[in-house]
Amino acid sequence: MIYNLHDILALEKNYRANLINSLGGFKSLVLIGTKHTDGTPNLATFSSLFHLGANPALCGIIIRPSNPNRNTLDNILTTQQYTLNHVNPTFFKKAHQCSAKYAAGVNEFESVGLTEEYLEGIFPPFVKESNIKFACELVQKIDITLNDTTLMIGKIVKVIVPDECCNLDGFIDLEKAQTVTCSGLDSYHTTHKLARLSYAKVDREVREI
Repeated sequence: MIYNLHDILALEKNYRANLINSLGGFKSLVLIGTKHTDGTPNLATFSSLFHLGANPALCGIIIRPSNPNRNTLDNILTTQQYTLNHVNPTFFKKAHQCSAKYAAGVNEFESVGLTEEYLEGIFPPFVKESNIKFACELVQKIDITLNDTTLMIGKIVKVIVPDECCNLDGFIDLEKAQTVTCSGLDSYHTTHKLARLSYAKVDREVREI
């Protein structure tokens, strides 16, 4: 099929959402943990995480104007901290349920059957069942008026990776950690690595490492 701009605009709403959401390919899947100042934890599913830089260590997330994401946004703005937790096959259905529009004040950890985990110096909870997780402090908020979304840029302040999943050169073996990825709005996937390749240079053939 070929769609031009007129065709895209004319598509049925749900069909267009599925098409455009899956068009970009596989995406990083994380559960973002936050906590209200009254002590109520919040957990929400995000597939908009992206890398911004390693020095300083920064990442970004896009928050859309919907009910559960609003709770996440409010908590981050108030506390300036949040956790990002990889999903694995043992709880991907529970992670999906966290995308439901729970009311403010509801503890999604309890609602879906996941476990809060607290580490020193970090106010919001991690997901105990997650193998790879990290915490961020908010450093910049950018409102995108084009579609009423918000870009949140976080400084990575704590990283938890199992020893057996971290190579000597720092590379994280996501397959060994059983990290799940996603496509579209509701399709979850495990991965199979083809190879790691050497740094690309114009005068050198690429090799597997």
